[in-house]
Amino acid sequence: MIKHYGGRKLGRTGSHRRALLSNLATSLFLHERIVTSVAKAKELRPYAERIITQAKQGKHQEVRRRIHNKQVTQKLFQVLAPRYQNRAGGYTQIIRVGRSAGDNSEQGLVRLIP
Repeated sequence: MIKHYGGRKLGRTGSHRRALLSNLATSLFLHERIVTSVAKAKELRPYAERIITQAKQGKHQEVRRRIHNKQVTQKLFQVLAPRYQNRAGGYTQIIRVGRSAGDNSEQGLVRLIP
């Protein structure tokens, strides 16, 4: 039986892709908005929202497994988790902002909903 696993490869190996998503999520939580390609943004959204949900549930070990920056981890538990405590999901938003000057790829602004 053929199984089609979802997700974009983004031209990277599995370990490189995991590192990329971890770094994008770290930057998103630190600055609360980042600009990246739309393909990366669409892959980042469920990854980041899952981390916020784990922070809301108090799962420190799970969050630290994916976010390796101590400052960002503290912000997740002290600022972001209480902010989204009464929200059932949908913590991020992707806004298309144009095209990249280098390779003409579509760019998107990923931001945390206030």
